[in-house]
Amino acid sequence: MIDSESLIANAWIGGDGRIGSADARILGLQAEAGGNADGVLAVPPIASIARLARTLGIVVSRGIVVGGERNNLDLWVRAQPDNGGVKLAISGWQPVAKRVDTPEHIRERDAILESIDFDGEWSCDASLRFLSVDPALDPEGKGPSAPVTAIFRFDPDAEDELPILDALSRQQSFRGQPARLRDRSHARIMVQGEAVRDETGQFAGFSGRYRWLSRGDAVRAKQAQGVMPAMAGLPSGIEQSLRLPLDRIIRHADAIAQKSDGPLRQDYAGYAADIAAASRHMLGLVDDLGDLEAIEAQGFAVDDDRIDLAEIVRRAASLLGVRATDRGVKIDASDANFALSARGDYRRTLQILVNLIGNAVRYAPVGTAIWVRIEEADDLVAVIVADQGHGIATGDQDRIFGKFERVDPSEPGTSGLGLYISRALARAMGGDITVDSAPGQGARFALTLPRDEAA
Repeated sequence: MIDSESLIANAWIGGDGRIGSADARILGLQAEAGGNADGVLAVPPIASIARLARTLGIVVSRGIVVGGERNNLDLWVRAQPDNGGVKLAISGWQPVAKRVDTPEHIRERDAILESIDFDGEWSCDASLRFLSVDPALDPEGKGPSAPVTAIFRFDPDAEDELPILDALSRQQSFRGQPARLRDRSHARIMVQGEAVRDETGQFAGFSGRYRWLSRGDAVRAKQAQGVMPAMAGLPSGIEQSLRLPLDRIIRHADAIAQKSDGPLRQDYAGYAADIAAASRHMLGLVDDLGDLEAIEAQGFAVDDDRIDLAEIVRRAASLLGVRATDRGVKIDASDANFALSARGDYRRTLQILVNLIGNAVRYAPVGTAIWVRIEEADDLVAVIVADQGHGIATGDQDRIFGKFERVDPSEPGTSGLGLYISRALARAMGGDITVDSAPGQGARFALTLPRDEAA
């Protein structure tokens, strides 16, 4: 049996960033990076984590990948402040093949990013303190010089990662970081940041941009009237009362599952991962009930903007790519490689497509493909999501759009609100959702929205 402690390499880094002591494995990384055994830590991602822990005065644990000549190394770094310096404990040491982006992948990624319209800018230094911030995000003038966490509350992305922390540890740019505003928890934004370097080439912070996902205006209007948002049929304030402990459970369970504090028996790590997954499911139910309350409220309205339906299809397919791979199915959205303008609410349209494609991923047999196609007809545009699952009987096709109804009533783990909410949102935007299916022949859902006549 291998002693798990032997898989951990330790080091102590002084307040000046120099290596005070280090095990052979860490010294090997230092030498490969061109540093000396007693010099400044020369492995950028590890040095960044050590600097972050020392600056914030807290334990920081992150997974990183360090490049080598043939293979990269998958490492887990734990940095703990200690007597003016930092103790490092590095485990993992698993070789992983280098990822090489083909020119086609790079062009596709850049095309998606260039198609995104941003609403404003922000910037921060290497210690994550604002240098500038859009007044729309900071109406009380907390920044500059305030930590970014005084205004942003960062949420995990679709892969349950925090892109900004990963970027900070690697001193690289990041994209696709969901966030909420501290003073407006219902206001949601998507943040990206380009790594900035000083004249010596050292990492100096991020130059960022953001895009509104939801401004939370309806919620603020209710608060101004003395009416706090509540989930349908439940007492006022219970949504927040549920969300806070669930967030805490997820955070701690993830830390255990990821072995943030060192090696752990694999079955215990698995139990923690199950706890985190169950808590995320509960949090999803809270979100569904919150959406239900919103769409059934008097005066509910959605944005009426010009949106690129093809770009939203690409985004939804990307968000669900990992889940599809885990289930052994493929999302084929090849028709979305162009622009197609429609009228609607960007965030709500993305929410609908994530629901439709996510349902297809759930019901598609292993080894099959989910087809996502875009069509135009008269004054409407449509997104078709088709799977090769067991299909839906004709008598059930109206029922599944009902409140708390499910495609398979015997299936556990779903709220039965996804299609109900999605259809209500589509109709609020002047469109609809329809289904065409038969038992044993899969299902074909169509989201229609008004064409943008100005396009």
